[in-house]
Amino acid sequence: MIKGNNIYIRPLNIEDAVELLRLETENREIFEKFSMTRSNDFYTMENQIKRITKNQETMLEGQEYNFGIFINNNDKLIGTISLFQVIRGSLQNAIIGYFLDERSNGKGYATEAVKLVIDYAFNELMLHRIEAGVMPHNIASMRVLEKAGFHKEGISQKNVKINGIWEDHQVLAIINPHDQM
Repeated sequence: MIKGNNIYIRPLNIEDAVELLRLETENREIFEKFSMTRSNDFYTMENQIKRITKNQETMLEGQEYNFGIFINNNDKLIGTISLFQVIRGSLQNAIIGYFLDERSNGKGYATEAVKLVIDYAFNELMLHRIEAGVMPHNIASMRVLEKAGFHKEGISQKNVKINGIWEDHQVLAIINPHDQM
């Protein structure tokens, strides 16, 4: 568990499957605006258990790091945050992605979760760089990243297919401040 002032993040376990399914089902419409459309099979308990199990495996293998975002005072699951496409070797890079319950937006939770993951990535995983891609009209998500220290690098044109449409993404990144060379 990585604790912040208002929230904490931790890897999900099988006992979280019910809450994860609730989070995904209640926020399906908004999550799918910024991600791929998911089949109805995704929204089953069986699929969420498989998803959690797979996330645990990829974390042990150092390929991906997936966390739930929980409120400190009631342990409610309000989102997920991930470091994925982790590349070692000369790049030491990962991509960050997150989803937050629509009712929890605007309270600083996403920014706090991003900061916790950045700290983990730079100080525990010793990554050099974290990237994010945000659809240009998703101003709130860009603000989250900028408040966490990310800087804009440019537009990646038609690079992610979302709901059947190739969408442009604003590329943002943050560099580990401890890496001087």
